[in-house]
Amino acid sequence: MANHKSALKRIRANATKRLRNRYQAKTTRTFIKRLRNAVSKEEAIALLPKVTSMLDRLAKKNVIHKNKAANNKSKLTKFVNSL
Repeated sequence: MANHKSALKRIRANATKRLRNRYQAKTTRTFIKRLRNAVSKEEAIALLPKVTSMLDRLAKKNVIHKNKAANNKSKLTKFVNSL
């Protein structure tokens, strides 16, 4: 167990950040699935900027790796263009 006040605070802060990161990552995955299941091209085109923005935000905050975000954006863009 932690012996310093700052270590205890760091444990609390890390737990809070972990929950926030998990929520944002899960929400992004949900939107990716929604985009992949889109039936019309218009719907997919409308969703793509939002999903791209969410992926960029996760990469910026180091929740996911920047290359993973780039790969996901590339695949999703190709998917939308192929509709």
